[in-house]
Amino acid sequence: MDQSVTLVGTSVSILFCCLSKSFPPPRLIKHSASLLFPHPKALPGQILQGILPLLNIYYLERIEDIAVKKGLSTQPIWHKLWNDVMKIRPSKSENITSWRKKFLETFFSNVLHGVLDVSSDQRLSDRHFSPLLHSSRHVTQLTICNMLQGVAELTAEPNQRVLENLAGSLRTLKFRHLLTSDLSIRHSLSLLLHHLIHHGAVSQVSMCSWPVPDKVLLVLILSMSAGFWHPGKTLVHQGSPCSLCREESDAQGLLTQEDEALLESNQLCCGSAEQSETVQWGDSESRSRKAQTASAKVLQEADPDSQASIELSRSSSDTVKTPVLCGLRSHPLQNLACQDTSCKVPPEYHNIKGESSPSLPKRSSVGPAFRKPYRRFKTAVGRKRRCTRRNRRARADSEDLYDFVFAVAREEEEAAAESLYESNAQEGESIDGWAPSPADTPSFEGVGCTEGGSVGILPLKAACRFRSVSTLELFSIPLTGDTCRALGNLLSSWASLEKLVLSYNGLGANIFCILSGLRALSHRRDCSLHVVRVSDVFSYIPSVELVRSILTAFPRLHTLSVSFDLKNQLEGNRPEGHSSSEAEIPESCLEQLEIRFPREPLQTSLLLPVLKASRSLQQLSLDSATISCPLEFGLLLQALKECNPGLKRLSFHDVNLADYQKEVLLLLQDPVLQEITFSFCRLFESCTTEFLSNIIKIVKRNSTLKSLKLPGNRLGNHRLVALADIFSEDSSSSICQLDVSSNCIKPDGLLEFAKKLESHILQRGGQITFTHLRLFQNWLDQDAATAQEALRRLRAVCSVVSNTWDSSQAFADYISVM
Repeated sequence: MDQSVTLVGTSVSILFCCLSKSFPPPRLIKHSASLLFPHPKALPGQILQGILPLLNIYYLERIEDIAVKKGLSTQPIWHKLWNDVMKIRPSKSENITSWRKKFLETFFSNVLHGVLDVSSDQRLSDRHFSPLLHSSRHVTQLTICNMLQGVAELTAEPNQRVLENLAGSLRTLKFRHLLTSDLSIRHSLSLLLHHLIHHGAVSQVSMCSWPVPDKVLLVLILSMSAGFWHPGKTLVHQGSPCSLCREESDAQGLLTQEDEALLESNQLCCGSAEQSETVQWGDSESRSRKAQTASAKVLQEADPDSQASIELSRSSSDTVKTPVLCGLRSHPLQNLACQDTSCKVPPEYHNIKGESSPSLPKRSSVGPAFRKPYRRFKTAVGRKRRCTRRNRRARADSEDLYDFVFAVAREEEEAAAESLYESNAQEGESIDGWAPSPADTPSFEGVGCTEGGSVGILPLKAACRFRSVSTLELFSIPLTGDTCRALGNLLSSWASLEKLVLSYNGLGANIFCILSGLRALSHRRDCSLHVVRVSDVFSYIPSVELVRSILTAFPRLHTLSVSFDLKNQLEGNRPEGHSSSEAEIPESCLEQLEIRFPREPLQTSLLLPVLKASRSLQQLSLDSATISCPLEFGLLLQALKECNPGLKRLSFHDVNLADYQKEVLLLLQDPVLQEITFSFCRLFESCTTEFLSNIIKIVKRNSTLKSLKLPGNRLGNHRLVALADIFSEDSSSSICQLDVSSNCIKPDGLLEFAKKLESHILQRGGQITFTHLRLFQNWLDQDAATAQEALRRLRAVCSVVSNTWDSSQAFADYISVM
């Protein structure tokens, strides 16, 4: 009773200060806050409403739920905090649903990177609370920049609870402008990724703007994102697995007797099999020493823990075991499927002459027990020291990170993929029939793919498989042949990957390494990949050819986007040999296809087989293509009608259609298409009045078409006013979205359009389907008053999206339209 009286009394004192517009003393606020918890429900709503703006961020966050239950919103308070503390304006494209989450997420990042001093504002400082711990629960996206600032702090022992909170809340992990880091930071990063990805809920990893990437650091991030981890001394120094691994092992059980037998067998340990190993593979190792010398420097940087790795475990080179022996970690939010683990000879175990390497014995299929996490680290360390001393010198150069990527990734390929690769290796052909010259063929020397196959392969007991992310994005990061081969091998077994984005990576001929990994991945029954986006400055092969190659390698894709800015002007860089157009494209699951041509011909003859194989296609976008003749365009329209009956969205951007008016009218008559886009296609560059009237008549009769987008087609005022007749009383049109951006529209023309639209609506009794109008980059600044009047009338009818644009920056060729 006394506590309630004191609480109300203190709250009333603060309320009087609020009413008198004087700020209460900080001591009084803190005293009131301490009384509020754990009994904040005792306060009436009106008193609580007066106290909320005076609380610091820690008490404000804690009282959020109670305030909502009392019908109070803290969003204005968090918004004010954002403006006062962050002092930056969020992007207009960002849809902020919770200012609390927005503030605390940014607050966490700024404190972590040392950008924000919490002592600078009394609302941010409280000795009873940790800024990082308190805000970490609200962080769903974290960006790591430059020298990996904050990584060591997050993995430090005092911030263990912070890392646990991030593991549960974080969904997106971004890397921007990274620089080369030292060994200790790299160890901290591996621990951080292990917690956030392998034991956490991170589903997306994005890397951006890395002009000169550190090859070792890049492959480390890629391999751990794919679920692979080579702990090395990172955990050996700790003397045990990480706490999460240990907890999962305790919860799910120890090794079964069968597992123990396998771990102790000669196939896994370097016991009696070592002598036969030396004899059997001696020639192969001697042949590959020169290739390993090229990666000796990378070895020291990429795997500084190679000695500990050897101490952890070794496997006999005449037997390959799958990584499930090391324990498969699955997060409750996402189960990583790796059920087909039968061990057959992967394609890497064939030499360049097409001869098979010494046979590798198969083992029995792995049961469900093998998919449990195991206590593997202490066992491996205890049993492998004596084996390592005998072969330390012979295997020192082979224990690098790239070898690990190549070894693990290929072991989970399906039998169909292996036989396909074997046949391709014997025929000496590349992906989809391409046969590049030797100069164009990427070299695998020094990256774990050498003659003999087994040399340079990391022991799989030291390579652990965990949960992996579902989205990988690489923006503006040059990928060399080594990193492309490493990525291709990771992709071959990345079953959980759903979306892959490669943007401006300078792939060139290395695109075939990626295709190789995708082809292997497509043969996995548990494969999840359905979105691939590839964009670059120069095209190594024609755009349509690349589309054919990707679909042939991975017909299970749902979305495919291929975009290039410029042609590759170096003639010698084009692949030689017979074209991939000779290869038949299997039936695909493609639903969305986007192709940006670098001012190349449309190549309808090559595009038609793609359309025929994509019966499920629903959306097609063609950008910056050139059409040679009406016959070519007609063939395309005929193929779309016959082969893609489910096509609903069709888009042309920067394709000159000024001379193809007949074909444009045929598209507008299509009874299936729901959205048509003609963006910067010069439709009305030299058209007649008859062409515009035909468009209006056809659209008025088409009840299927719902969206018509005509940006950048030089409509002008009089053509815009004419388009209002689409919504006349005798129209059966279902158009609900109209885009007339960048069409040289002036305020007076827009006002006339608005008035004409109002009259049609009155004639139809107020019944109209038109809901959205886009007016970006028009000349509305020439008469602000008239423009505001037009926008006011239009907004009473539909939703209008416009912007303030300086028309003086318009291109000179638009002036002639008016």
